Amino acid sequence: MSRPDPVVVTPAVLRDWPLPAPGDSKQSRGQVLVAGGSAATPGAVLLAGTAALRAGAGKLVLATVADTCPALGVAVPEAAVRALPQTGAGEIAVSGAESLGEWAQAADALLLGSGCGDPDLATELIEALVPDLDLPVTIDALGSAYLTHHPEGLHRLEGRVVATLNPTEMAHVAGCEVDEVEQDPWAAATAVARRSRVVVLFGGERKHVVAPDGRAWLIEGGGPGLGVSGSGDVQAGIVTGLLARGADPAQAAVWGAYLHARTGERLAATVGQVGYLAGELLGEVPRVLSELG
Repeated sequence: MSRPDPVVVTPAVLRDWPLPAPGDSKQSRGQVLVAGGSAATPGAVLLAGTAALRAGAGKLVLATVADTCPALGVAVPEAAVRALPQTGAGEIAVSGAESLGEWAQAADALLLGSGCGDPDLATELIEALVPDLDLPVTIDALGSAYLTHHPEGLHRLEGRVVATLNPTEMAHVAGCEVDEVEQDPWAAATAVARRSRVVVLFGGERKHVVAPDGRAWLIEGGGPGLGVSGSGDVQAGIVTGLLARGADPAQAAVWGAYLHARTGERLAATVGQVGYLAGELLGEVPRVLSELG
């Protein structure tokens, strides 16, 4: 298998690949539905949903376990918050898939998995939900367990999926060891992208994006400070916000990875190489977007 050189993403590359025009209303920028979280991790949904708005999405719906909805509604007044049934352990119950399928019909992009704490329950929820989906989707965090068990399960979405993975999740989905992913990230990402027909985004200070057709991009930078709780939720939310605006999955992943990296660099310059919080990334996103024109 030939290995194309990945495109090293720079501001010039992005300016030659502009995002869809934002339009003049919240409807024109699309509605994001974020489904995830648990009683123990409501912050993941908060970070991801707010990041989608910071990336320019127009409307936001947060769907999570019933116990956390009142607090989320106050913490994110910009969002409509919808309660899902929950298990005794505080995870989203599989019976919530029917409601999610109905709510997804009104959305322009869907984020699944952020903040879920049980990979088996996340898999079952997505199994029940997939037949009702017909929109761009971001699969994040433990939602990726669905791809581990069903490598071809998202083919019906015809490539309208971005999987945002860390190296451990990538290893599970690719069926290999973490050190194999670290030694040859391109091979692991390409195998998953082609097999599952999804755009793969993963990595830390070197982010890799691979499309199902083999196109590849490399985003360098960001710094060690991005390795902090909640940072991945922010990146997944940015990607989903760009999908809602009308970006195709590869473009949303490349732009999202770049925005995430550059927000980290901005905070490293003002706060420190490490020690800033994932929530502090949010305010930097529109500033970086503005700099890119």
